[in-house]
Amino acid sequence: MIFMLDKRAQVLLKTLIERYIAEGQPVGSRTLSKYSGLDLSPATIRNVMSDLEDMGFIASPHTSAGRVPTPAGYRFFVDTLLVVKPLETRELDRLEGELHPDNPQRVIHAASQLLSQLTQFAGVVMTPRRHAVTFKHIEFLRLSEKRILLIVVTPDGDVQNRILFTERDFAASELVEAANYVNQNYSGQSFEDVRARLQGELREIGQDLIKLMSAALDAGNRALAEGSEQYVISGERNLLSVQGLSQDMSRLKQLFELFERKTSLFQILDVSLRGQGVQIFIGGESGVTAPDDVSVVTAPYKVDGEVVGTVGVIGPTRMAYDRVIPIVDVTAKLLSSALSQH
Repeated sequence: MIFMLDKRAQVLLKTLIERYIAEGQPVGSRTLSKYSGLDLSPATIRNVMSDLEDMGFIASPHTSAGRVPTPAGYRFFVDTLLVVKPLETRELDRLEGELHPDNPQRVIHAASQLLSQLTQFAGVVMTPRRHAVTFKHIEFLRLSEKRILLIVVTPDGDVQNRILFTERDFAASELVEAANYVNQNYSGQSFEDVRARLQGELREIGQDLIKLMSAALDAGNRALAEGSEQYVISGERNLLSVQGLSQDMSRLKQLFELFERKTSLFQILDVSLRGQGVQIFIGGESGVTAPDDVSVVTAPYKVDGEVVGTVGVIGPTRMAYDRVIPIVDVTAKLLSSALSQH
C-alpha cells in the first residue's frame, strides 16, 4: 500500500522519528512544534499525528500521550526522508588504518569488531564464499599404531587437524613420502579436484598409501568445510544495554536465538548478497523471525570484482541510520579493497 504524505506530514514524521531516535521517549505535539520548524497550532499537529497513526506509521503507547514510530514508519523514513551524513574523519581514518590487506581472516574479524565499536551495536561479517576450498600443504604425524594426525594448512594460513584411523601401521618414512607426493603435485588445488586425479596417477604408489591419501582427502575436505565459519559476529553484548530491548526479556531471548540459530542470521546476510549497496531490514522484513524492534543494515563486499560476502550491523530499530549506513557502506568498500589486494 502506497501512502502519499504531504510535505507537512513528512516533516512532522521525520521530526518525530529523529526525536525518538535521539531521546528514546514517546514524542508529543509540544516537542514536534519546537523541533519541526513548522508554524502550526497544537490542534493541527494533533490532527496530522492522528492521520499518521491511521496510516500505521506511528503508534501511541498506553502509558503516554506521545507517539512512537512503527516498523512501517521507520521504513518510510529510511526510504524517503533520511539524509545520510558523511562519515566523520576520525571514523574513516580508523577504518582505513585497521582494514589493511595482511591476513584475510584477521581483516574479516577486524571489520566485525570495528562495525560493533563504531556503532555500539553488534557487527557481523559473512566470510567470503569460496567455490572450492583449497589447501597449501598437508602433513601426516604418526600418533600411535593405526592412528595418524592429518594437518591441513590453507593458503590463508588457517590450520585444521583431523585424526585418521588406518587399517595398518605406517612407518614415518611412508607418511613423509605420501605427504610430499600430495604437496608437490597438488598444492593449491581443492581436495575434490585432487581426489578425481589421484586414482589415475598413483599406480606407482602402493595400494595402502592410496587408501591413506583417499582417507586424508576426505578428512581434509570435511575439516576445511567445518573450519570455515559462515560469519563472524562481534559486540552482541552491546544490545543488552539498548534501551527498550534490555528491559524486555522475551525480545532479548528472541534476539539471542537469532544469533544462536546461525541459519537465520545467515539467511539475512545471504539475501543481501543479491542486492546492490546498503540494504536495511526492519523487524521481520527479511523473512526471518527477528523482533519487530530490531533492524539489520547490510552491504555486500567484493573480491576482485565478484560479490563474495556481506557486512552488517544488528541493532534496535531506534538507531541513528544516518550514521550507521555510511559506516556499513565504507566498511564494505574497504574490506573489498583489502581482500582484493591480498
